[in-house]
Amino acid sequence: MSSYVLVHGGFGGGWVWDDVAERLASDGHRLHVVDRLPSAGTDPRSLGDMTADADHVRQMLDELDEPAVLVGHSYSGMVITELADHPKVRHSVYLCALWPQRGQSALNLMGDALPPSFFARDDGAMQITEDFDVAWQAFCPDMDRAAAERMISRSVLQSYSSAITPSTAPDRAHPATYIIATGETDGSVVAQEARAARADHVTRISAAHMAQLSRPDEVAAALTAI
Repeated sequence: MSSYVLVHGGFGGGWVWDDVAERLASDGHRLHVVDRLPSAGTDPRSLGDMTADADHVRQMLDELDEPAVLVGHSYSGMVITELADHPKVRHSVYLCALWPQRGQSALNLMGDALPPSFFARDDGAMQITEDFDVAWQAFCPDMDRAAAERMISRSVLQSYSSAITPSTAPDRAHPATYIIATGETDGSVVAQEARAARADHVTRISAAHMAQLSRPDEVAAALTAI
């Protein structure tokens, strides 16, 4: 059996992993889920940057009794890249995630412009667009409207600083897998394919961006295959 550390993406929380974690736990695996990264929350004055996120996950890894598979979704690909040389990580998994090279920020990887699905506010935070249809199509078009509404309603603020913090991208000391969500937009899939070229293993799942919610069986199967 394996140990997994699951890290949520931007605007979210550990709850996005509930279905996947349940499946992994039922197979006897040990789960450690990041409940909330410092860059995400409801108070814009207290939000941290990407470095704070990496430090938060690093502390969790430091406390583990055994090496783990470190899984990052979306934005948290930035976070797990900071931990590429951590001795408690035996394998990194990027789930339709950003994967920076040294000196790149999340904003750089998004083409140096925020997408229409979220925007920067005047208080240093970002939030998901209030146009539900835009958010639905961007994040979870493979979920029905009611499920998409529930997911989007649980979104929180994300610090703008997390988008502009450059990666230190230390040299990787373990293998990596990239899981491509083939149900995303053509441009996103092309970007994922380019990032996946740096991985040791590549898996493709017919899902949109929130694959762990819309296709938990497939995501869990991909993780247990490591």
